[in-house]
Amino acid sequence: MVEGWDADLRGAGAHLSPAGPGRVHVIFNPASGHGRGAGRIPTYLALLKRHLQDFDHSITTSGGDEGRLARAALEAGAETLVAVGGDGTWSQVADQVISWPGAARLAVLPSGTGNDFGRNLGISYADPEDAVRTLAAGRTRRVDIGRVVSPSAADGQRQTPSAYRPRHFLNLVGFGFDIAVIEAAAGARFLKGALLYKVTALLQLFRFPGISGTVTSPTHGTRAGRHLMVTISNGRYFGGGFPIAPDATIEDGLLHACLIRDAGPLRRAALFNRAERGRHVGAPEVEILSDRRFSVRFPEKGDVPRFEIDGDVFVSASHVVDLELLPKTLELVAD
Repeated sequence: MVEGWDADLRGAGAHLSPAGPGRVHVIFNPASGHGRGAGRIPTYLALLKRHLQDFDHSITTSGGDEGRLARAALEAGAETLVAVGGDGTWSQVADQVISWPGAARLAVLPSGTGNDFGRNLGISYADPEDAVRTLAAGRTRRVDIGRVVSPSAADGQRQTPSAYRPRHFLNLVGFGFDIAVIEAAAGARFLKGALLYKVTALLQLFRFPGISGTVTSPTHGTRAGRHLMVTISNGRYFGGGFPIAPDATIEDGLLHACLIRDAGPLRRAALFNRAERGRHVGAPEVEILSDRRFSVRFPEKGDVPRFEIDGDVFVSASHVVDLELLPKTLELVAD
């Protein structure tokens, strides 16, 4: 439930404060991190009361609540939305901040599985108080954000026509092996965090059949073939800390496509080991392409593609997924 702001805090022409985070609304996702997000709520509430004092908050109760709660908070006058969760939670809140016609900022506090976007900012899961101090200081920077231009819907809403629309993303869009790992990780009971991704990924190296597709960009033209994985990155990391696009920053004005051609299980394992340390770049199966726009096309005879946006699974409305970069579009509370 979103608590309302007092009447004197509302205003039609809200402007961001020159210092400090302004009117703050915190959105907690207790399901993040395979449920460990619930255990972090008391910790973060105590830290927020200590360092920030004045804030409102709400808690998600089902998948996709983040966007609805974010919109309600913005309509109630929030200037800074704080997303507490992992990459998926942060991404859904950011999608609303970017779409909001007024002035609004995003801050992130980690309690999720991967927390890869936070790594671009130096925000650590291990130090929640440092993350809250950064929020309270209210310093901001403008960062790039990606956009899936072609319509897609969350996998659980694929039968709802109205759910298909363009989507913003903070960190990464992934096709192929990435989806197989996310789905396998969703069924894991005992592993959490970065270890969860690594163990499930190792298992999928021997099971995943690969994908056929064509990647096109204005600068680099077309790359067609069978791939283990294709990722389109705004940030550097994915999968709980893999530097999949080692040279990427969230302020460089570019998207970075990592194309990994398919290979046998043992070679896949070798590439996986190299990717964990960012040493996959330069391998004969790997190509990194940087551009402002990309298009990924899949065979018409197959199913429409499913792909990840910041750790959440989506399904495309067609066999073509178009992506673009929006430079310096998001105002982010960060050092």
